[in-house]
Amino acid sequence: MPRGDKDKYTDKQKRKAEHIAESYEERGVDPKVAKERAWATVNKDDGGGNKSGSGRGTHTGNPAAKKGGRKGGAAAASRPAEERSKSAQKAAETRKKNEGET
Repeated sequence: MPRGDKDKYTDKQKRKAEHIAESYEERGVDPKVAKERAWATVNKDDGGGNKSGSGRGTHTGNPAAKKGGRKGGAAAASRPAEERSKSAQKAAETRKKNEGET
């Protein structure tokens, strides 16, 4: 099998990689790089393509798609309520100011 052949991946894994690549491209990443990153993410989440043998299809329990927000949420929770409130008020003012510019 040639290097980079995706025949051993499930249809779900292929759709997942396609969706991830589209998301990267929307954010301005080069299509080739987006495709590489997408397959790297699928490999990290699912441990690669289909593998034969009992127990080889177990989940990693730490998918990349579920990592976001954990660190930021903990950081925000450690800040005092007054500081969080000031940040929220400043953000609201900025949104209101920028509303007329677009």
